[in-house]
Amino acid sequence: MPTERFVVLVKPSARRRNGAVGRLVNQRGARHVFSSRDDAELWARGLSTDGESRVWIRRADPRDESDADAYLVGRRMAGRQLDGAYDKRRRRLRGGMEVAELALDAFLD
Repeated sequence: MPTERFVVLVKPSARRRNGAVGRLVNQRGARHVFSSRDDAELWARGLSTDGESRVWIRRADPRDESDADAYLVGRRMAGRQLDGAYDKRRRRLRGGMEVAELALDAFLD
């Protein structure tokens, strides 16, 4: 009876955001095989605990030509950057655009 296998590729976002993932990729590579998705999820939870940022398993893109079933991914939580983007948008909506923004708008019309 064949054993089920679940292939996970580590994406650069997970490597950059989580030091434990980066070390793992350096030591064992970016491709990891598990017996099930549940095992892969458990692995990701352990890496999230060991590293400084959360990583998780995301289903692979159907157009991906590799044998990956899923990716290990991470994302930086950029609250301050989002607040800055929100403030910039709010200024623009109030009509308070800066000179550089006005110049860019001329190209977009």
